[in-house]
Amino acid sequence: MEELDVEELEEKEPELQDIGIIAAMLGLSEHDIERYGNHMAKIPLSIFQRLDGNRLGRLILVTSMTPTTSGEGKTTISIGLADALSMLGEKVVVNLREPSIGPCFGIKGGATGGGRAAVGPMDRINLIFTADFPSISAAHNLLSSLINNHIFHGNELNLDPKRIVFPRTVDMNDRSLRSIIVGVGGRDKGVMAMDSFVITPASEVMAIVALSSDYTELKERLSRILIGFTFNGDPVYAGDLKAQGSMAALLKYAMQPNLVQTGEGTPALIHTGPFGNIAHGTSSLIADRLGLMLTDYVVTEAGFGSDLGGEKFVNLVSRVGKLKIDAVVVVATVKAIKRQGGDREGTKDNMKALEAGMANLLKHVHIMQSFGLDPVVAVNRFSYDTSRELNYLAKKLGSTGIKSAVVDAFENGGKGALELARLVIEKASSPPPELHYTYEMDDDVKLKIEKVAREVYGARDVVFEHSAVADLATIEKMHLSHLPISMAKTQYSLSDDKNLLNTPADFDIHVERVLISSGAGFLVPMLGEIMTMPGLPKSPAADRIDITPQGEIIGLY
Repeated sequence: MEELDVEELEEKEPELQDIGIIAAMLGLSEHDIERYGNHMAKIPLSIFQRLDGNRLGRLILVTSMTPTTSGEGKTTISIGLADALSMLGEKVVVNLREPSIGPCFGIKGGATGGGRAAVGPMDRINLIFTADFPSISAAHNLLSSLINNHIFHGNELNLDPKRIVFPRTVDMNDRSLRSIIVGVGGRDKGVMAMDSFVITPASEVMAIVALSSDYTELKERLSRILIGFTFNGDPVYAGDLKAQGSMAALLKYAMQPNLVQTGEGTPALIHTGPFGNIAHGTSSLIADRLGLMLTDYVVTEAGFGSDLGGEKFVNLVSRVGKLKIDAVVVVATVKAIKRQGGDREGTKDNMKALEAGMANLLKHVHIMQSFGLDPVVAVNRFSYDTSRELNYLAKKLGSTGIKSAVVDAFENGGKGALELARLVIEKASSPPPELHYTYEMDDDVKLKIEKVAREVYGARDVVFEHSAVADLATIEKMHLSHLPISMAKTQYSLSDDKNLLNTPADFDIHVERVLISSGAGFLVPMLGEIMTMPGLPKSPAADRIDITPQGEIIGLY
């Protein structure tokens, strides 16, 4: 095997084919796509009119164990797996979320995979892409503007300015916008009131676009957005302002999935970007349905661990989209396992920490098994992993009946994920299993939260703060208890405390609030200290991102 420069791999843009060639691999013609240059295209929703609607492909869900701050490579594994399936002669598409600018310039950097398992064009995808995020931000902020304008011009709906629950949004990490005052000045400056911003991936409009199947459903969901309450305590919705039509107009192209490709020429659909620890954390239902109609396999990634994106994909997304899951991949790294075992560095041979941290990986496997799914573990190999550590993992997993594969897609692309691909094909060859949901839809909200906390996280008890109790009463009064939940919590622990590693025991989950996303169609229990507007770290990735005189963007990956 040739020697590879890791830094060179991280920065190198894959050589891309014309997007028309990629579309043809899916059975699409030039008339079926709208080009954004030579390497990107949108697929109009009219494509569904000529498809028969039958589900042809198999759905592969990629999730992970509890991640570290550096991430465990789910995107790289997802891309490598798709490339490997393609090498084995399968017709496949990988479905990923669109990157948010905030994390790109914050801790995470680029979100297009890495090395030889990447999607491109990398700089375009990471920075603005096809303007989906700006469109979603614009539609969201249009509603905020209409709310303030309505109050300014007489307030016929009797909206209480102090009970507006719909925030503003911007796709940037900016902690100073978490709580603000608007309308400062004279009468012509509007009504002075407290307000706030959430980052665009946490916007309810983002979740609505991700879960809507067509423009009609989009407008229906937009009209159901709860914007606030009257002085009498009655709810007021976006539809009361007749906002859904203009908002949907801004979202016309954001509703269309984006077609790009991996570095090895495998089709990729990148669409919407709801956060996994705040929202439901997966690509759009439109992209998944389209992929299932056009291919043999759809590889779709869920945000963070099985306790977040994985749980929500089963309990929320699969229910809304009526999706079957044919196979599951749980991504792990030796470093992450050792981190859960108490080794903060994780880059040196440490069998004691590896053995201790295995409990976390096994817990995530058991979470997926509790849903009726039998996952494959993908060990994302790094250069500092030792043979002794990798052999221990394989033996330990095998002794418990869990199939696993060591994957080096970063260095070898699809070739490095062939063993994983064969295991996935084996798993997906059987009829899709019947999903076991954690809660029933007719459970009350409190019970739904308790079931997820106990059965998925392993919590001892759930503590509902006074504000959460008041929220539950409001939800009951509004007859919204039937909605599924999207738990918002830290991704760095199975608990709501990021400092509790591995598989914590005897811990309580603390519910601070239960937010209503009536348009998206779910409720959001806020667990512990969870921010809907992140801040930048002391040394953000923005410090390392630059552009050369030749126009090449560097430092992003």
